[in-house]
Amino acid sequence: MTEPYDVIVVGARCAGSPLAMLLARQGHRTLLVDRATFPSDTVSTHVIHPPGADALRRWGLLDRVAATGCPPVGRYSFDFGPVTLAGAPGTAESPYAYAPRRTLLDQILLDAAAAAGAEVRAGFVVEELIFDDDGRVTGVRGGGGVSERARVVVGADGRNSVVARAVGAKSYEDHPPLTVGYYSYWSNLPTDTFEAYSRPGRGWAVCPTNDGLTMVVGGWPHAELAAHRDDVEATLTETFALSPEFTERIRDAKREERIVGATVPNYFRVPFGDGWALVGDAGYSRDFITAQGITDAFLDAGELAHALDRTLRGEPGALAGYQARRDARAMPHYQMTLGIASLQPPDEQMIQLVGAIAGNQPAMDAFARLNSGVTSPPEFFAPDHIGRLLGGS
Repeated sequence: MTEPYDVIVVGARCAGSPLAMLLARQGHRTLLVDRATFPSDTVSTHVIHPPGADALRRWGLLDRVAATGCPPVGRYSFDFGPVTLAGAPGTAESPYAYAPRRTLLDQILLDAAAAAGAEVRAGFVVEELIFDDDGRVTGVRGGGGVSERARVVVGADGRNSVVARAVGAKSYEDHPPLTVGYYSYWSNLPTDTFEAYSRPGRGWAVCPTNDGLTMVVGGWPHAELAAHRDDVEATLTETFALSPEFTERIRDAKREERIVGATVPNYFRVPFGDGWALVGDAGYSRDFITAQGITDAFLDAGELAHALDRTLRGEPGALAGYQARRDARAMPHYQMTLGIASLQPPDEQMIQLVGAIAGNQPAMDAFARLNSGVTSPPEFFAPDHIGRLLGGS
């Protein structure tokens, strides 16, 4: 019997919708489902770093994001207390980051998938996967008893992925949650910069978003979750007080919405098997402190779309290659994120490096590109690269 779909994508946010869009553009029969209805919000770091913005540009969607009024961000600053570094995070082709509200971004992505020819079913809850007698995934069942079949089912349904759980996807390089973060939106807190503040045991970040608002997120060690759960706002205020200058700025601002929080586990999962694959947070997750989630989801979706296209056309080994490429790209930033999320004071070597970079604009731009994901940690920290940044000193 001919299956009605080539691919069913479970989850229609930052990984699932772009994947469905790309597969449909390649001519594959694609069904995209999500338990949510749209537009709807979700907990998010908001930031799309320049590599993610470049993906939107290639897909023809960046202008739609910009048209929401979300301002471009062409400057990142990193306040370590005694020293602040500030530089350009992007490239000539993709100079800006964006931090749109998810109610707007996710709708744009979903609409693009539908426009490409993917069938979209919002409000569809996947209850279980369908397996054949050999254990191959052949479809999904949900939506009140509806069964749909496909050659491949993809879990793009986040950290609590129904697909990953059903197939028993194995995890590796996993670590427990390291930080807990809370955010909201303030008016009268203007900035055109992604601002990151680092203090021992505390961190916070600031970025402009839609409607003239500024998103502010603060975090502390996961071990302190219970101690501060009952008075998050007071703990945020105490955190901001670690920078007197920022305290003055936010004192004149007004919080416009409720405070939202989350904590994130860290892991990689084997992202493919017999009739199934994983993408985005379903496949790997990292602490939110480097705000790489949306950008990672876009890049991961592009890689998996290419691998699935080859797989569906009969090329063996394409999904194994996808895992290898994903891990090679993501693992260095994952390890760097774990280090930053420890919220420990920098070691003496890093203190010396930051001090030497301060005031050297090309070096500060390179540091911003490291943190935006344009430059990989091994490339940035290579001795010859550090030597060039410091003029051979």
